[in-house]
Amino acid sequence: MRGPKKAKTVPIFQSEAEERAFWETHDTTDYVDWSRAKLAVFPDLKPSTETISLRLPAGLLAELKALANKRDVPYQSLMKVFLAERVARERATKTARTPNRRPQPTVRAPSRASRG
Repeated sequence: MRGPKKAKTVPIFQSEAEERAFWETHDTTDYVDWSRAKLAVFPDLKPSTETISLRLPAGLLAELKALANKRDVPYQSLMKVFLAERVARERATKTARTPNRRPQPTVRAPSRASRG
């Protein structure tokens, strides 16, 4: 029976892009002994955010606020969750789509006539 496999030495990279390209084509298990890994906690690390201005139809905003109220969360937080879920779903289906198929919209803004 063999002993533990000796890890390869990670090369020194000239740039972040060079490192990224390397790890895209190499498996970390050849270079890192993950059995000795420890959980790292960064309690003071704040995610970077960017403020944007977004114009929404009044009816859509009212619906978002109502949904958020039912969940007892701020509507901005609910919007971030909805957007993150949709982006993840789009990423997952991106490779499954055929090149000739156009995605169908799943949500349409209310028409002016239906807003009253």
